[in-house]
Amino acid sequence: MRIPCPCCGPRDRREFTYSGAAVFLDRPAEDAGLDAWDAYLHLRDNPAGETRDLWYHDPCQTWVQVTRNTVTHAIVSARAVASRAAPTVAGTGAQS
Repeated sequence: MRIPCPCCGPRDRREFTYSGAAVFLDRPAEDAGLDAWDAYLHLRDNPAGETRDLWYHDPCQTWVQVTRNTVTHAIVSARAVASRAAPTVAGTGAQS
């Protein structure tokens, strides 16, 4: 599979690290109630169709939000994630 990196163009999937659904970008406020945090951490949709995923491109250190179709595996779009909402790189605490 080739993923279009907004900085480098189409790249092999092995250059990326999958980080889960893009719903993680919509983190609740720190003072949000337990129900909001429970939904954020544990409840996931399993769509047949378009979904948004987060991928980290190791060579250029860019977080990429990929919209793909789960039925056809076609990649619909890819965009760089804004640094304000970017998740941290596992184990480093650094943001992209």
